[in-house]
Formats: sequence, C-alpha cells, structure tokens
Amino acid sequence: MEREQDSIIMDAATRRNLEITQNLAGGAENTLASVLDCTVTPMGSRMLKRWLHMPVRDTRVLLERQQTIGALQDFTAELQPVLRQVGDLERILARLALRTARPRDLARMRHAFQQLPELRAQLENVDSAPVQALREKMGEFAELRDLLERAIIDTPPVLVRDGGVIAPGYNEELDEWRALADGATDYLERLEVRERERTGLDTLKVGFNAVHGYYIQISRGQSHLAPINYMRRQTLKNAERYIIPELKEYEDKVLTSKGKALALEKQLYEELFDLLLPHLEALQQSASALAELDVLVNLAERAYTLNYTCPTFIDKPGIRITEGRHPVVEQVLNEPFIANPLNLSPQRRMLIITGPNMGGKSTYMRQTALIALMAYIGSYVPAQKVEIGPIDRIFTRVGAADDLASGRSTFMVEMTETANILHNATEYSLVLMDEIGRGTSTYDGLSLAWACAENLANKIKALTLFATHYFELTQLPEKMEGVANVHLDALEHGDTIAFMHSVQDGAASKSYGLAVAALAGVPKEVIKRARQKLRELESISPNAAATQVDGTQMSLLSVPEETSPAVEALENLDPDSLTPRQALEWIYRLKSLV
Repeated sequence: MEREQDSIIMDAATRRNLEITQNLAGGAENTLASVLDCTVTPMGSRMLKRWLHMPVRDTRVLLERQQTIGALQDFTAELQPVLRQVGDLERILARLALRTARPRDLARMRHAFQQLPELRAQLENVDSAPVQALREKMGEFAELRDLLERAIIDTPPVLVRDGGVIAPGYNEELDEWRALADGATDYLERLEVRERERTGLDTLKVGFNAVHGYYIQISRGQSHLAPINYMRRQTLKNAERYIIPELKEYEDKVLTSKGKALALEKQLYEELFDLLLPHLEALQQSASALAELDVLVNLAERAYTLNYTCPTFIDKPGIRITEGRHPVVEQVLNEPFIANPLNLSPQRRMLIITGPNMGGKSTYMRQTALIALMAYIGSYVPAQKVEIGPIDRIFTRVGAADDLASGRSTFMVEMTETANILHNATEYSLVLMDEIGRGTSTYDGLSLAWACAENLANKIKALTLFATHYFELTQLPEKMEGVANVHLDALEHGDTIAFMHSVQDGAASKSYGLAVAALAGVPKEVIKRARQKLRELESISPNAAATQVDGTQMSLLSVPEETSPAVEALENLDPDSLTPRQALEWIYRLKSLV
C-alpha cells in the first residue's frame, strides 16, 4: 500500500498562480507570505516559507500549532522584541559546523544565548504543553554563554587575522605578549625625548611604517648633524630616516611579540570551535525551536491583528467556509472586502462559477485555496468559521500565458496543465479550473470544458471550483449529481456596471462583457458597433446560449442558406423521361447555372 504523503502536493503552476511567496510579475509584493510574514528573525521567515510551500497533512501537528497560536496571543508584544535579538542563529551554526564562523558570528551567537533566560522566563507563564515542549527544546546553554563572554571581546573585528578578537584575561600568555607589543608606544615616546635632548635636533622624531619598521627621522636641513651611530635606512625628499642598534633590537622584540600574540590568538580561536562543536546538535535543535517559536508568535500576532479565526478539521472530504475573505486582496483594497461563503462536500463536489469579468470569480477561487493552505500550516484563517476535510493535493488551472522559449502556445500550456490535473487529482484534491478552453475555437473549447467538468465530477470526484464564461455549462447540475451553480453578482445601469462581488446560488444571467470593455476604456464607437453586432447575432441564433452541448448545435454565425438554381432545376427534373440528347442538353444547362 502506498505510504501517505506527509504534505499537501502543489506543482509549480499552482505555487505561481496562488502567489504564495512570489507574485505573477516575479516580485515579493502582494503575496501570501508578504501578509503572513512579520517574523522577527531570518530563520523564522525561512521556516514560515517552508511551511507555506509544504503544508502538513498530519492533523495532530496542526492541532498542536493551533493550540500554541491560541496560547501565545496574549504574549506576542513581550516575546517579539526578545526574539528579534536572537538573530540568524541557524546560519551561524551552519558556519560553525564548517569551522568558517567569523569573530562577529560568535559575538552574535553569544548575544542570542543572552536572550534565552528571558525567553524561558516569559514562556514559563504560558499554559500550553506544546509551548513548554518548545521551551525545553530551546535549552539555556549557560556554560557556552559564559565561555563566549570570557573569550570574545564585545565588538570583535571582522577577521581573526586582524587580531584583537580574544578578550583580555582569557589567556595569561596572550596578555603577556600583548603587554609587550602595547608597551611600544611609551618606549618610543621616551626614546624620542631622550634623543632630541642628546643631539639637540628639534626636527628629530621616531616613527614606524609597515615596510621599513621603526626609524628615527631628521629633516634634510639638519641631517648633516646626525650622530655617527645613526645608520641611514631611507632617503626622502625633505628628510632622512635612520636606525640605531637599540631601536632595531626593540623592533625585533615588538614584531616578535605581535606575531606571537596573533598566532596564539588564532590557536585559541580554533580551540573555541573545539569547545563549541560537541554541542552542535543541541544548538541546532535550539535554533529550530527558536525559529518555530518565532513563526508561531508571528501567526498569533497576525491572527489577532487581521481578525482571523481558528479552522476546524473534519474527517470527510469537504470545505465549509462562512464569510471567507482573500488574505491578500483584503489588505490591498482601500474599501471593505466583501466576504463570501463556500460549501463543498461529497454531495456538492463541484461549483460552476459564472459572472462578469472583474466580478471576482478568480479571487473567490483563489481565496478558497489560500484558506485551505493556511489551515494546513496550522494558521488561523480569514473567515468567520471554517470546517475543512482532508486534502492531498491542490491544483490550479488559472490564467494563460504562452511559453515562447519552449515553443508552446497559450492553449498548449493550458492543456498541459489540464492533463496534469486529470491524471493526478483524487477525491481528496482541491481543483481550481478557470476559463478552460478559451484558447481555441468556441465549440472546441466548450466541448473540452464540458468533458473536463464531467470527468472531474463523475470519475475523479475531486472538490472542484470551475469558473467559466460558457453559459452552456450551467446545465451540468441538471445532468449530474454533486454539481451546483453559483454566480458573482453585478448590476448594469445604462452603460455602467457595478460589481457586487457577492456570491449567489444559481447561474449568472449574462456576461456583461461590453460593459467591462467600456470600463477598460475601449472607444465608444467600438462599443456601439459591438452592441449592434451582438443584437444581430442574437437575432440570428436566439437560442445559441441555451443550445445543448451534447445535442445538435447551431453555428454561432449560421444564416439561412440560399438554394442554388442548379439544385432547384435538378429537383424538378425527371431523368427517366429524358432522351439521350435531352440529357446532354440538361448537362450543359446545369453547367451554366452553377
């Protein structure tokens, strides 16, 4: 028997169409993640995105997450500022495992450890078993915190080779070498004063550069007065530089001490890795617990701020939503979002959704998928009440774009995605089908849409939202069980249209395509001509919209054909009464009539 998948499967097209972490233009604005992700650590943000791309099917895990979110709602204001200080512990540990962590990484790790006592103290007050389990997994690491506090200075340099990483007092030998190196400044000042007094040269000064080391500099004007024991080291335009045996000896001593201090520092830094690495597994568990806490505290804050409700899981396939809202669109709109209900069950598996362009069909479909997705990461959802059954896959066939690089037309892309759905959907799948068949001729498209809807409703029995402009499909509920019509409402007044964005039972009365075209700015004369043509077509085939797909169907542009004179002549002709000569004459006559 096939092992049940741990997560809900979504293909690349579904992830793109639902705009989970990337919008259709390729950016990150106005996506589900942009609304839900107010995490305060980079590792929390990454974990939330992983959850969104791989929703869990295990209701035990989901119920634990729901319980944790409910328990944390009163503590978000206190927990988030402390969590923010933890930073990206996960990434630091990855570098530690490779022994490539830099001094500032260890300083950040120390800072993260310093937040743990306060976090643990705050979580102690939360009455929730899952929260207490997270608290234990988080650990405290007092010994490692103490080690890093003693070993690393407060603000270390970027690289170990820059020196000055290990704190004073951590290692006695290092302190001695540093004292020797640091004493150079005092010695040089004393030497400069002494030599000036001895030689009487007021331009004499002692300095250091990386190329020539320590030197005594005298201006060009006084260089002829330099004592005999001064050995020339470098000649400049306006000065001469000298060295004396005493200074050379001190230079060797100082440079040796600096080199020794740096070498010892590098050794001590490597030893720190040796002390930290045995705790790596526990540290990674702690980082994972902190990331999860960040995600759950964030979801608790989002649920409270955005007025989300806790969904209920049921055993049978189905989705029942009361007053559902689209999580992204409601944040972008400047006006109140019109909430809508949805009811899918084994007895009502497919909704045929009709209504005007811009009426909200795609929004209604996507909001259903996003509410289901949010429920299956353990989050609260934008609705008044939600009951949701098991889901194994989410499929979408929404929008259309050609794939020029692969040589695939718009219709080919559409059919490839449709084929994937028909092959892989099950009765536990949620399927969104938007405008199937619009990329080809009217009747080809209508026939395909009808057959796909039939297959999904009768054979696969998936939970399906099927949006269409083919009004012929609204007859499906009369022919099949488990199919229902709903429509998005609109009101037309003269040349204007008002979208109600409200879902009603039954099929839409008309498409309002010309009103939407006018709204889009199509020139008035074009709209006027379109209305004339529409009336003309409707008068030619008044029942075109009602003709059945599985019966005989009148051509959209059919007109009564004129009878050919040759045909009329043949109909009135009696071939048995003709002589051969008359028959030949008739052939010539018919030829002239054609």
